Amino acid sequence: MVLADLGRKITTALQSLSRATIINEDVLNSMLKQICAALLEADVNIRLVKNLRENVRAVIDFDEMAGGLNKRRMIQSAVFKELVKLVDPGVKPYQPVKGKPNVIMFVGLQGSGKTTTCTKLAYHYLRKNWKSCLVCADTFRAGAYDQVKQNCTKARIPFYGSYTEVDPVVIATTGVEMFKKEGFEMIIVDTSGRHKQEESLFEEMLAVANAIKPDNIIFVMDATIGQACEGQARAFKDKVDIGSVIITKLDGHAKGGGALSAVAATQSPIIFIGTGGAHR
Repeated sequence: MVLADLGRKITTALQSLSRATIINEDVLNSMLKQICAALLEADVNIRLVKNLRENVRAVIDFDEMAGGLNKRRMIQSAVFKELVKLVDPGVKPYQPVKGKPNVIMFVGLQGSGKTTTCTKLAYHYLRKNWKSCLVCADTFRAGAYDQVKQNCTKARIPFYGSYTEVDPVVIATTGVEMFKKEGFEMIIVDTSGRHKQEESLFEEMLAVANAIKPDNIIFVMDATIGQACEGQARAFKDKVDIGSVIITKLDGHAKGGGALSAVAATQSPIIFIGTGGAHR
């Protein structure tokens, strides 16, 4: 998995500090070179890697440092802070409230694993004794409702959808209202996968969001498309208020770092990562 591999390489680079008898510019530069190479190999955006390097260099000034300071610890701390900044926009994710209806709307590209992820999230809360359910407002993809039906039946999650209604706004509104009346706490709404060039589908997404007024909009991001995520993420963020991100298929490709760095475009926290059969 890309994250495990990246983690190992960064750990190895940081361990070079522990082995060095004297901490100087050469040791720092060598360590930063290893870390930057590991990030670039994982497809992290080159601009963000450059920023990380410059920010660590700006914090560590050997000429200004007092003799008694623990240089190793200061460098490790600076690197850690910069790595965290790559994926942490400093925004707290939406916290669902038990005992009240929490409406969660899913958006994302076609084929990003959105419908499967909806089921996984509903099941995650079901196992925590929340009343969770799923509304299929995807009228664009053939077989979308059948997939929801199959997933939810298997996981024993109540669901709502329609074979005859073609307006996703009507389906979403009806389903959300029905489940609210029935006292459901986690109401997850799946929408059609779309692409930033498909203006009509983007307008449809906005119409659904305006109709159901979700408490949280989750953007599902496919790790396998790497840095191409960034343009898509910006387009979605410009149209609706994305509150959090779930990255899927992170175990399936070396480009996972590209997806991680694209999260910066949404300014939204990652709440789950998907690795094939289960979320972590």
